[in-house]
Amino acid sequence: MSKFVLLLGGSVHVTDRLLKQVAGARVLAADGGIAHAAPLGLTPELWLGDFDSTSPELEKEYAHVPRQVFPAAKDMTDGELALNEAYRLGATELVLCGAFGGVRTDHTLLHLTMATAHAAQGHKIILTSGSEEAHPLVGGEYVFDFVDKTQFSIVAFSQLHGLFIDGARWPLENVELSFGSSLPVSNAVCGTLHVSLHSGKAILIAAPPVA
Repeated sequence: MSKFVLLLGGSVHVTDRLLKQVAGARVLAADGGIAHAAPLGLTPELWLGDFDSTSPELEKEYAHVPRQVFPAAKDMTDGELALNEAYRLGATELVLCGAFGGVRTDHTLLHLTMATAHAAQGHKIILTSGSEEAHPLVGGEYVFDFVDKTQFSIVAFSQLHGLFIDGARWPLENVELSFGSSLPVSNAVCGTLHVSLHSGKAILIAAPPVA
């Protein structure tokens, strides 16, 4: 397994859980996301992007990090460039750190949908800000390590068929869920959370308690 952390331009809240998730991984930074490197104790091996959201202070602090510079007028985001580069370098597991928040809601939505699309291709990928994390759900079975009372929601990106939730305050059994339904929103873990899905695409968003 080759784990990569991608440092993106959203918010990051450093927690023990987040530090464990990024430990031992190779690190790529997308533009201004490199600001999260020092708080997380990480050293990027590559810095990618058009550098339109990088401050002069960051430019100076990380002048030693190798760069791939792209024009601002390009057909993908800096985050997607970093993701593609991670796969080119052999990534088998990805942690998108800084995937939520920031000033660009469109980028947050893209990170969620992009990660789900890659999960549907068989890639292992999670998204996190430290205070929130998201796990794509495609056909299959999933077991999560959240502690009791962790709040979570499942947001459908398509019609869902055969959705099961066990180990939660409100379990579900073999539910057909329409796109846009709020049924699996604002649930909570009770025990060990198991989720399975026969077919469809969705994402589980959780807010692990902060120690």
